[in-house]
Amino acid sequence: MVLGGRVLIAVFYGFFAGLGHLRRSARYEQAATSSGFPIPRLAGWPTGVWLIAGSISVALGIWADVGAVMFAVFLIPAAWYLHPFWKIEDPAARRTQESAFYRNVMMLGASLVMVGTFAALGASLRFTITPPLFAF
Repeated sequence: MVLGGRVLIAVFYGFFAGLGHLRRSARYEQAATSSGFPIPRLAGWPTGVWLIAGSISVALGIWADVGAVMFAVFLIPAAWYLHPFWKIEDPAARRTQESAFYRNVMMLGASLVMVGTFAALGASLRFTITPPLFAF
């Protein structure tokens, strides 16, 4: 079960999000610029590489807890800068951005649960190459 969840999450972050950032780097940089993100160039291909690295970490169990932290580090600025529904007047656009914001919050929660689970299981986490880096 845990391995299946790890692989599904890794496919989402690596294949859909990570490769999307690599292929459409200019689009993500433009969106980051218009949203006021302080370093918009990070929103393109560097984010794609970051997400793919986190996905490999989680899927293969190479410090899977670190990969989950990488997802969380991505989600916080993504939610805050790219989906600020509280700044939008148009009701339809506001609902769309609110939904995207709360989706990111939900994924942040799942990432934190992964970190805690991987750290709590420690070396007993099955199907891994390395044990978790963190221990709680």
